[in-house]
Amino acid sequence: MTFLKHHLAASLALTFSVALAAQAAELTPGTRIEAGNLAQHLGDTFEGHSIGDLLTERMQILIKDEGLAITLKASEPITLGKDYVAATKANEGKAVYNRDTRQVEGWVAGVPFPNVSQDDPDAAAKLIWNHHYAQPIKNLQDYPKFGYLFLNDKVGLERRQEWAFKRYYMKGRLGTEQTVEGDGSILTKTLLYATYPNDIRGLGLFTVRYDSPKLEDSWAYVKSVRRTRRLSGGTWMDPIGGTDQLSDDIEIFNAHPSWYPDYKLLGKRWILAVANSQGETWNQKASGNAEFPVIDLDNKPFWNPKAEWEPREVWVLEATTPPEHPYSKKVMYMDTQFPRFYQAEAYDRKGQFWKWMNYHLKTIKTEDGDVGIVSAAGFTIDYQRRHGTVFVLGGPRLNTPGVTADDVNLRELEKAAR
Repeated sequence: MTFLKHHLAASLALTFSVALAAQAAELTPGTRIEAGNLAQHLGDTFEGHSIGDLLTERMQILIKDEGLAITLKASEPITLGKDYVAATKANEGKAVYNRDTRQVEGWVAGVPFPNVSQDDPDAAAKLIWNHHYAQPIKNLQDYPKFGYLFLNDKVGLERRQEWAFKRYYMKGRLGTEQTVEGDGSILTKTLLYATYPNDIRGLGLFTVRYDSPKLEDSWAYVKSVRRTRRLSGGTWMDPIGGTDQLSDDIEIFNAHPSWYPDYKLLGKRWILAVANSQGETWNQKASGNAEFPVIDLDNKPFWNPKAEWEPREVWVLEATTPPEHPYSKKVMYMDTQFPRFYQAEAYDRKGQFWKWMNYHLKTIKTEDGDVGIVSAAGFTIDYQRRHGTVFVLGGPRLNTPGVTADDVNLRELEKAAR
C-alpha cells in the first residue's frame, strides 16, 4: 500500500512538471512584460533564460507596483574599441592588486584584470578597479549638451536643465605612443556645469582626480560674487545641483575605489538590461512629451523608461559606503564583458531601499574612427521622496580632435557662467 502511494505521488509530480513545461513558452522579441502579465510570464523563457531569473527582485517589484514595463529585444554582441582591446592584451598581467594597501600597482592601460575569477578573494575589488581605470570610451568624454529632467509622480515633468560634461584622461591613454600625460599623479580632469536656464548657468564643478587615494581637488564658480571657490574633498558624495544624483552616482559609480571601505561579489547572473539603446533618447526637434521618447511621460509615475531590454550576463557587486555617506550600500550590476554598470540599488543608513539607478548604454563611433560606449540615458529614481532625475544625452563625442588637457580647466567653468 505504501509503495502504491509513493508510486502515485511520483506519477502526479511527473505529470505536474510535464504540464508546467508544456505551459512555459519561449518568448519572442517585442514581448511586453508588465504588471498584468508578469506572473504569467515568470516561468517562460527568453533566449533560453527564465524570465523569473532575468528580472532582479527589485525589477519585479517595480513592474508589479510602479508601472515599469519591459519590452524584450534580441540580444546582440557589443563591439569594444580596437585600441581598448589592444591595450588590454598588450598589458595583461602587469597590474597587481595589493590587498594591504587596497591599491593597484603596475597598471599601464586597458583593463587591468581582464580575467577575474569568481573564486578570487579579491574579485570584487579587481572588478571595481577595472571600472575605475578602464571605461571603454578612449581618452576624452565630450558631452557638450545633455539634459537633466526633474520628475515627480503627481505632475510628471517639473522642469529641465541643460548641462555640459567633459572628462579628460591623463593616464591609461589609448591609441597613442604615450599612455601618460603630465607627471603621472593625475588620472582625470573633469568639467561638469549647467548651461540652461540662465539663472543656473555656470553652476558646476571643475575636478581633478588623482591616481591615488588622495581626495579630489574641486572648484565651483560662485555666480553671486563672480569668483571661483575651492571646495572640500567631500564633494564626491554631494548632490549634483537639485538632482536626485550624487556626484558619486554619475554613470552609477564615480568614486575612487579606496573611498569605499569594502566590496563584496554577490555572484554572477543574467539580467535584462538596455545594452544597445535604440533610436534617440532626446529628440531636440520635437516638442512636448515626444521630445523625450525614452521616458513614459504619458503615464504615472511619469519616470519609467521606454526601451528595449536584452539578456546580459553581469557581475553583482555590493559596495559598502563610508559612514559619512548618505547611502549605507549600493548593489550594482556590471557587464561581465566590459566594466560598465547597467543598474544599481541604493539603500539608506537604516538599510531601507532608497533609489534605483538604470542606465541605457549605446556604442558610438569615436572621432578618430574607433568605437566607444556611452550612456544614452540614465534614470535615478528616489522612491522614498517619490521623485526622479533622468539624464538624456544629446550629441555625445568621444576623442574629440584638438582638445588637450589644458582645455579642461577652471577658466572654462568661469567662461560658462558669463
